[in-house]
Amino acid sequence: MSAHGTKRPRARAIFGSLLFLAVAPGTVIGLIPWWISKWKVQPMPHGFLLVRLFGALVLGTSFLVLLDAFVRFALQGIGTPAPVLPTRHLVVTGFYRHVRNPMYVAVVSAIIGQSMILGNLDLVLYAALVWLVSHLFVVVYEEPTLRRKFGDEYVEFCDSVPRWIPRLRPWSGPSSDGR
Repeated sequence: MSAHGTKRPRARAIFGSLLFLAVAPGTVIGLIPWWISKWKVQPMPHGFLLVRLFGALVLGTSFLVLLDAFVRFALQGIGTPAPVLPTRHLVVTGFYRHVRNPMYVAVVSAIIGQSMILGNLDLVLYAALVWLVSHLFVVVYEEPTLRRKFGDEYVEFCDSVPRWIPRLRPWSGPSSDGR
């Protein structure tokens, strides 16, 4: 494919991914937690300062994982996380070598991090709801769709990488060349 033929889909993937990042995770980890908490920090006993600090670490790490996954979808997968503009290639590098769904894990973790910072238990319940909806979406729609589209490559990935709890050692599958 010519350089011009590669740049246009990649540019569309980058733009689409940025738009989807703002709309979907922006709503799920930004707007809705604000509606729930109004970003009001709840009083907590003194010993809970470490909980707030750990929450900040969880939140920051979650953002990095989420951004990494979006970049990989756009640049390696040549697509977006949105079902309307899916990737052309299966992405199995980076955090995908540890867990099949790093975006969902990052989103739920970001909400939990916010709950730890703010001392808001309603956000923990919201995180559980987000995980449940994500799980149902993954099992009912996403996995069957990816299995049809990528066949044996996706089956091998599923057999090797857990859906929700990350592996400590990265999977060294066919695309683990460091991309």
